[in-house]
Amino acid sequence: MNDDVYYRLAKVLDTLPNGFPPTESGVEIKLLKRVFTPEQADLFCDMRLTFETTQEIADRTGRPLEGLEGILLAMAIAGQIFLIKLGKTRFFKMLPWVFGIYEFQLGRIDKAFAELVEEYWPTYSAQFFTKKPQLMQTLAVEEVIPFQQEALPYEKVSTIIENGQSFIVNECICKKERGLLGEPCDRPLEVCLGIAPVPGVFDKSPLGRKITKDEAYALLSKAEEAGLVHMTGNVQVGQIYICNCCKCCCGVLRSINEFGIPASMVVNAHYFAKIDSGLCIGCGICASERCQVGAIAEAGDSYAVIEDRCIGCGLCISKCPTEAIQLIRKEQTALTPPPFTEDDWFTERGRMRGVDFTAYK
Repeated sequence: MNDDVYYRLAKVLDTLPNGFPPTESGVEIKLLKRVFTPEQADLFCDMRLTFETTQEIADRTGRPLEGLEGILLAMAIAGQIFLIKLGKTRFFKMLPWVFGIYEFQLGRIDKAFAELVEEYWPTYSAQFFTKKPQLMQTLAVEEVIPFQQEALPYEKVSTIIENGQSFIVNECICKKERGLLGEPCDRPLEVCLGIAPVPGVFDKSPLGRKITKDEAYALLSKAEEAGLVHMTGNVQVGQIYICNCCKCCCGVLRSINEFGIPASMVVNAHYFAKIDSGLCIGCGICASERCQVGAIAEAGDSYAVIEDRCIGCGLCISKCPTEAIQLIRKEQTALTPPPFTEDDWFTERGRMRGVDFTAYK
């Protein structure tokens, strides 16, 4: 089989702001071969990051209209492109590798695919987490945010949920991947929450389990109890997911823990935790059971937070038996407001990476 189309696809993905770096081993090409047929890869290269109808894609690319929608639907089901349906009209757009194609391989992932992803991740991570804006921002446990430090709307779990009208839950692909590799997580697996601002979007979705708003809140409470970090898209409006992440599986948090990438490059955090050594009894629950990024260390008879490693999730606070920990908002000079929309994120990220993705806008 001629691999030219896969190398072309890899170049397109690496031209997108999120990136898809090449490797000496060519593992990224092996990944693409497992996800795309040559015909699908070729069509993907002609798509854009903005939604288009089948007719618009045909008109723009010169492809025959007959049969095109069927191919696009199959690609959407395979998690290669994104689809929304408004009324009777379907709209399609391309996806980056992360957040996008990789996450949508949940129903297709097997051990061989997981092994390829694991081999590729160090290279991908090294590129992905060396440029801002970060992909994700932390959503602190809302109940532990001091009332005098009221979170901005885009920093609050409740705002994102209340702005949603449709909800879906999936298994975490990171956890599923690690399980396939013989390192299963002991925390809940079905914790990835999808959100849409339009009613009925997930009514017939094959990509997860539709849930109610109340069930979404219950899911997030369950995640907090299990010590999972809430993270969402690093934008001010239009968040479409809340991930609930652990240190052993999450590719984002593993980049901090295993690859030593500075936390501030990996996640946009608006708070940090601080421990009152006078109140701390040295039980170590915060460090051993709650912190997912190794940001709490022994300090004599008590514990202390390593501020530049803390991602401000607030998980340590809710289980402290002496209420010795508080969440503190970063100084204004240390805060970086997220880009306003996803399009703004793409623009800024593309600028920071120095890639011209005009052809895919």
